[in-house]
Amino acid sequence: MKRTLTVLAFLLSASGFAAAPKESPELLAKGKAVFDAQCALCHGEKGDPETSPAGKAMNPKPRHLVAEAFKAGDSPEKVFDSISKGLPGTAMAPFGHLPEEDRWGLTYHILSMRKSKGKK
Repeated sequence: MKRTLTVLAFLLSASGFAAAPKESPELLAKGKAVFDAQCALCHGEKGDPETSPAGKAMNPKPRHLVAEAFKAGDSPEKVFDSISKGLPGTAMAPFGHLPEEDRWGLTYHILSMRKSKGKK
């Protein structure tokens, strides 16, 4: 049994799939900083591409991160995957070059923007 678990752990790590870390205030803060530096240019500061000159000019337009459904799903794992690999047929480029912790921070920051949309 121990050998089976070891092989399974190796296969999961080799596939690039990592378990989602727990959301934390520190991870959310990191995600916001990375979003501001890497994502806001296209998606807008609050997830609305119409508030960004680059977002308005793009065709196809970037996803409205708060008001529109996500093309590949909205679970943390699906959002992380979309950030990491991009979305073919869209302007969403892969950001797999960012450190994994930054991509998880982005994931949780984007999902938190969606959660807070009705709380203003």
